[in-house]
Amino acid sequence: MPRYFFHTTHERREVDEVGEDLPDKHAAWEEATRTAGQILQGLDGKLTPGREWRMEVTDEKQNTLYILHIQAEKPTGT
Repeated sequence: MPRYFFHTTHERREVDEVGEDLPDKHAAWEEATRTAGQILQGLDGKLTPGREWRMEVTDEKQNTLYILHIQAEKPTGT
């Protein structure tokens, strides 16, 4: 079974050195979206305007398969 890695960046880059065995890249996408939701919920207000949160999903060869990117912004004039 292939192994996928879920690297995150918020304030600093966290490299997933363990990864997870999953059947295919579609299962990796599903895992990424579930995990991203849990991590974002756990930030508990720490994602502030001008900051970003990012998850990069890679395969065993470190090829990037998906990127989830959340950019917090404050509209001009508010």
